[in-house]
Amino acid sequence: MSTHQPIISIVSPVYKAEAVITDLVDQIDKSLTHFDYEIVLVEDHSPDSSWKKIQDIASSNPRIKAIKLSRNFGQHAAITAGLRHVTGEWVVVMDCDLQDKPQEIPNLYKKAQEGYDIVQAKRKIRYDGFFKKLSSKLFYYIFEKLSGLRQDHTIANFGIYHKKVIKAFNEFNEPLRSFPSIINWLGFHKTSLDVVHGENSELRASSYSLKTLLRLGFDIIISYSNKPLHITITIGIFISLIGFGLGLFYLIRYAIMGTSVSGFTTIISSLWFLSGIIIISLGIVGIYISSIFDTVKNRPLFVVEKKIGFDDED
Repeated sequence: MSTHQPIISIVSPVYKAEAVITDLVDQIDKSLTHFDYEIVLVEDHSPDSSWKKIQDIASSNPRIKAIKLSRNFGQHAAITAGLRHVTGEWVVVMDCDLQDKPQEIPNLYKKAQEGYDIVQAKRKIRYDGFFKKLSSKLFYYIFEKLSGLRQDHTIANFGIYHKKVIKAFNEFNEPLRSFPSIINWLGFHKTSLDVVHGENSELRASSYSLKTLLRLGFDIIISYSNKPLHITITIGIFISLIGFGLGLFYLIRYAIMGTSVSGFTTIISSLWFLSGIIIISLGIVGIYISSIFDTVKNRPLFVVEKKIGFDDED
């Protein structure tokens, strides 16, 4: 890796971004004319021609460094790959779709100079669709309840982070990861800054399907909380108490009134209900075991296929 140490390193995961990469780099260049910086683009095995576009841009822009992953590992693994290759004193993480506006980077840096290790971009007005806004609020509400960690739904990946924060982040090797969640867990002296959020684009809508968002959200909750297991135990105790109460009620009614209980429908309904609860409980336990299994395998979080702009360039 080069011994040159820029002031700012910008990390952006790239997926289905062929149409916006050139504009992204141009806007960064125009916004940071007074800074020494590098741009680390991590191509997460995009199905379009994003890597070819990156190669073309890098051939004429020495500030560009690029990493191509061997397959699609996901946004947060791609961010991790970039963060393990940065050299700057300050690191900016931003999405590639221009909803995170490069023009805000100098403002984030200026705020950091007031003595903060972390300055996160706070999107007061979000130009996302109704579904994305609603799902984001719902996820962070559930996440806070289950994990006990405070997470602002207006804050995502975009922000500026001191190199000591990134060094601490890079010590995390757990396969289930979320960049903002780990940053929130780390602590350090941090603040937020209101920024302008870019207009929504088709790129973001195509990159994250409902299935992907639900899976990511569930993985994050499992990674940061064991409360689903406690909830399962609580539900089991509650159902057991109901069953015991009903049994006692029918026993007393039979002893006092001699009333027989024709319970075929009740028995079948109870069996289906209890079987469903048991299957759900086993599923939750199985997911935690699966998470432990993935962790103990200790596989790499990502595999690099190619590099551009590094001393160990492939």
